[in-house]
Amino acid sequence: MEGPRPRSAPAVPHVRLIFILIIAAFFMDVIDASIVQIALPTIEKDFVAPLADYQWVYGAYAITLAGFLMLMGRAGDTYGQRKIFLVGLAIFTISSFAGGLAPSLLSLIAARAAQGVGAAMTTVTAFAIFIELFPEGPERNRAFGILTGVLSGGFIAGTIIGGSLTFVFGWRSVMFVNVPIGIATLVFCQRLLPTGVPGNMQRLDIPGATAVTIGTILLVYALTNAAVIGLTSELTVVPLGLSLIALLGFLVIETKSKSPLMPLEFIKRGSVLTANAIALVLTSVVGGIAFIMTIYFQNILGYSAIGASLLILPPGLLWFFVGGWGASRILNRLGAKRTLLISSALMAVGTAMLTLMSVNGSYFVLLPGLMVWALGASIGFPAVNIAAIAGTKPGEEGLASGVVNTSFRVGFPIGLAILLSVAGAFDHLPAGAPNVASIAEGVVAGFRVALATGALLGAVAFLLALRLKDVKPQWGPPADEPKSVVA
Repeated sequence: MEGPRPRSAPAVPHVRLIFILIIAAFFMDVIDASIVQIALPTIEKDFVAPLADYQWVYGAYAITLAGFLMLMGRAGDTYGQRKIFLVGLAIFTISSFAGGLAPSLLSLIAARAAQGVGAAMTTVTAFAIFIELFPEGPERNRAFGILTGVLSGGFIAGTIIGGSLTFVFGWRSVMFVNVPIGIATLVFCQRLLPTGVPGNMQRLDIPGATAVTIGTILLVYALTNAAVIGLTSELTVVPLGLSLIALLGFLVIETKSKSPLMPLEFIKRGSVLTANAIALVLTSVVGGIAFIMTIYFQNILGYSAIGASLLILPPGLLWFFVGGWGASRILNRLGAKRTLLISSALMAVGTAMLTLMSVNGSYFVLLPGLMVWALGASIGFPAVNIAAIAGTKPGEEGLASGVVNTSFRVGFPIGLAILLSVAGAFDHLPAGAPNVASIAEGVVAGFRVALATGALLGAVAFLLALRLKDVKPQWGPPADEPKSVVA
């Protein structure tokens, strides 16, 4: 099968403004996740819903977002990134408004699912535009650093803003806050994103797209259930098995398709497969640890939601400054492989230091571990992105974006499922009649084993990074050719 044909596009004016719009698209996704998370207890009280129901306010969003990334990334390559991006932005904005008006929990969950589809369309195409906007090398590394810094700052801001908005105006305000941002971004994108060259217009692999979308949705659904009700539950095992069948079917379809959604040659190329495996592992560590520490600070140490969000400021600020301005310098000097080796080692050590937690423990005992963990993550995520998209050919921007973003999105529920299942398995109550203190002791004991498991996952990422090979592609525009953006 022929590879994607080279394309050239006119020079893009307003490169910096377009980069700001790309950041805005990611920023809405990140801030939405953090502000909704902090508002969940208030939503529970408003709709008088049990945990098993209201956790789908976040779960429905995560499932559709992860499930549609591959399809929308390839649709951008086929029909044009600009077109998919603008439609996704409109869907996200409208569904945010609908969520704020939701009269019932079911309608809110439906709006959140629609938000996830819109977010999949915007984030995957924004990343594809980013890939084409910045060529491989120091310039892309610097841009990745800025993107990482802003997004980490957005997550912190979202947690604090979400808590404040919920306290003052109620939970519906955290849905409405996306609307003005979405409208403003949509208006500017209409004006600034160039029409340029449309997609390659090759036939979209509908059977492959259907199989991978269903398979990914079932996988994230199963993992979400596993985090709440356990890995052995029927609601976990059945969708997990169906997901495996769908994803294996996807691979069979791709080997026979004339225009596959994901050419297997792409996955085998250079560092792509290893980098995506590292993305899965590192994100699973971040997802599981972040959840455990939030529960520990609030339910064990007794901090309020806003108080707990303030406790993440020191590691968050470290992530912001190092990820935003230091990571690119480390990448340019050491390369992606050595940077990821350092990153995974720091994350493993930092997570191991968090096992010092206790029922009557102090935040300051855990702060060093949080800082080491955040330092490793801050330099690791830009590096794994660089490695995953290294050598992307013209016409593969959406494909590369879809694959790596799916790895990141699936990694979070994997981490939650693994670490919370481990915590539950080792959550043993002391002998005698259980009381509040003994229950807390059992929870913390389970958390310590889960954190040790997280440290082992960091070691797995280190071993994977040892296998990483940097790619120096033989394609791309000449050095003196102006930068272009796929539209």
